[in-house]
Amino acid sequence: MSATAQALPVVTIPAIGQAFGGGFVTGVTVENGRRYLNITASAEHELKGAWGARGVIIEGAGSFTDSRSNTESMAAAGSELAQKVLTLEIDGFTDWAIPARDVQELQYRHLKPTTEENYCWGRDGDNPNSLPIGKLYTAESPTQTAFPAFQDDGEEAFSGSRYWSSTQRSANFAFSMYFVDGSQGYYAKDYELRVRPVRRELIID
Repeated sequence: MSATAQALPVVTIPAIGQAFGGGFVTGVTVENGRRYLNITASAEHELKGAWGARGVIIEGAGSFTDSRSNTESMAAAGSELAQKVLTLEIDGFTDWAIPARDVQELQYRHLKPTTEENYCWGRDGDNPNSLPIGKLYTAESPTQTAFPAFQDDGEEAFSGSRYWSSTQRSANFAFSMYFVDGSQGYYAKDYELRVRPVRRELIID
């Protein structure tokens, strides 16, 4: 091994479900060739509200991976829910956001609370921006999370509800996910749904 190689730091990526960075490790996404570690806030920091107003296209809120950029665009357009998320400070971290669609998919894939069969329709589970790439759900996969705190009735468990992502679908709709069976769809922006905030850190090799 060369002296240069010996001098390089060893990068250890925290395991899924590990407490890290103000929350819990959710998984890795890739954006513009860069890898990001996504972190989900604890249940005590969940919020609920409308995504925004119907009938308006919000520029900058269409990313499937950049949660923060989407959320900042929502807040600038008047979304009270996004504005609340941007004010969060958890363990000294202030870069929280509403999860983008493919970041939210990782929350379900790795932290699924229930033992229910998965809803398999359309693009449910397909995640080209995750590492490894997410495949379409089957009725049996993903299974209930292995982490007791995130299982039904655990202190960190997602509720049996639909949660907003920050990814806009159209002038009237934004993407969401149902945490009972993993159905990924979209809801009218003026509906009040839950949000579990996220943040991310760049993985530097």
